[in-house]
Amino acid sequence: QVQLVESGGGLVQAGGSLRLSCAASGRTFRNDGMGWFRQAPGKEREFVAARKWGITSYANSVKGRFTTSRDIVRDTVYLQMNSLKPEDTAVYYCAAGADVLSVNSVSYWGQGTQVTVSS
Repeated sequence: QVQLVESGGGLVQAGGSLRLSCAASGRTFRNDGMGWFRQAPGKEREFVAARKWGITSYANSVKGRFTTSRDIVRDTVYLQMNSLKPEDTAVYYCAAGADVLSVNSVSYWGQGTQVTVSS
């Protein structure tokens, strides 16, 4: 059974930082992409960041502030979030699969972890 287990969410003041992690089990994603989406209240799930074969992709809204990295051996992906803004508040979902750049193409999802940024 494939699972993506997320951790690291929480409450932080604007300008602060958080680091999310997502560990895969049940299969390896070493040859696939792993990344992150988020969903704010009243909004659709949107792409945040992803990494596949050493290539990183970021949504324009987080470029320069967020960094995603992977421990390939451990099948774990991280999202380092710096300079957080209240508009970053959302449930963050780990994603994995051949295509993790589109919400409609993701093969596996994590359970989500809440990130709340206060002003």
